[in-house]
Amino acid sequence: MTKQKFHRKTRSVRPLLLSVALAAGIVGTTLSAPALAADITVYKSPSCGCCSKWADHLQAKGHTVTTKNMENLDAIKKLAGVPEGLQSCHTAMVEGYVLEGHVPAKDIERLLAQRPNAKGLAVPGMPVGSPGMEGGAPDRYDVMLFDTDGSVNVYGRY
Repeated sequence: MTKQKFHRKTRSVRPLLLSVALAAGIVGTTLSAPALAADITVYKSPSCGCCSKWADHLQAKGHTVTTKNMENLDAIKKLAGVPEGLQSCHTAMVEGYVLEGHVPAKDIERLLAQRPNAKGLAVPGMPVGSPGMEGGAPDRYDVMLFDTDGSVNVYGRY
């Protein structure tokens, strides 16, 4: 085969190879494990704006959110087993887990993918910069994994 013929064949194959590579990239992206959308029930005060913003954050990540407004959240926190030191402004439930406070969606998705033997996740207090608490200089905060036996471990750092 002459050099000239080789180049012609190479040029005609390049678009095909490029198409295959692009298709493989698209297929690879499509086949990667997307976060599964979850149904999340949020118990919050009717007047709390940051709780509504947190629910919006979850919806923007593809989750279905049902909000239940309550004047007093103490009973739901006690029923859910949220330790006092981990409490925040709202409590949520997702697939048997408790979510307390402004837990980022990506930590919820990781929790649901890993399914640890735990009660749930909590972001104590209301740290600036957490989902729903945007604005101002962000605080450093931890997402805590907690269990009914009282154990608490850092699950995420921000």
